[in-house]
Amino acid sequence: MSQDTRQDNNGIVVKVVGLKKTYFLDHVAVPAIKEVNLEIPKGSFVSITGASGSGKTTFMNILGCLDKPTEGEYFLQGTDVSSFTPDRLAEIRNERIGFIFQNFNLLARTSAMENIELPLVYSGTSRHERVKKALELLEMMGLKGFEKHFPQQLSGGQQQRVAIARALVNSPSIILADEPTGNLDTKTSYEIMHVLKKLNEEMGVTIILVTHEHDIAAYAQRIITFRDGLIVSDTVNHEK
Repeated sequence: MSQDTRQDNNGIVVKVVGLKKTYFLDHVAVPAIKEVNLEIPKGSFVSITGASGSGKTTFMNILGCLDKPTEGEYFLQGTDVSSFTPDRLAEIRNERIGFIFQNFNLLARTSAMENIELPLVYSGTSRHERVKKALELLEMMGLKGFEKHFPQQLSGGQQQRVAIARALVNSPSIILADEPTGNLDTKTSYEIMHVLKKLNEEMGVTIILVTHEHDIAAYAQRIITFRDGLIVSDTVNHEK
């Protein structure tokens, strides 16, 4: 049995070892992540917090295969993706990672249903199956009857629910949520966080959330705090 398979069977969906990321500005090295070691089991709900410039966004970009580490290894479901080519990373993003963004990132001229279907189009799923899954997710998100609505016809909370449905449609290994409530009012923010919490608790969806808001981070089972490119705190949330 290979090492990768053992890691996956042990239930660790994300594992980073000796992870470092350095940027160069005018030939000056700027370390964004200094050295991070971390494991996240399948079915976790983890918040990553920290001030601006702490390294949390860089770390999220590496977990999302949007960036590569300068040093170290990143295992996603037991596969070391840290040295993959850009094309292979793009495939991994579509196959294994669901993204939820602060700005929703919905296509403006595309209906709610078509936005949800989009990852399935890239993966070559049949139209019948795409429609079936999109309709199921719209209903799950409380948006039955909004199939043909365009983003501008939806409230911010409804747009984020469409984005959550899109993130789920490929049954990803992890959901990465980057400040998902940043453009929402307080009431709607809590509604969206209840949706994510329910997905985690009832469906076992692994969620990694980046936020600078303590009340939003508190929805997670585990809170990891970055400062100056390092993890300075990794605690179980007993208030959850």
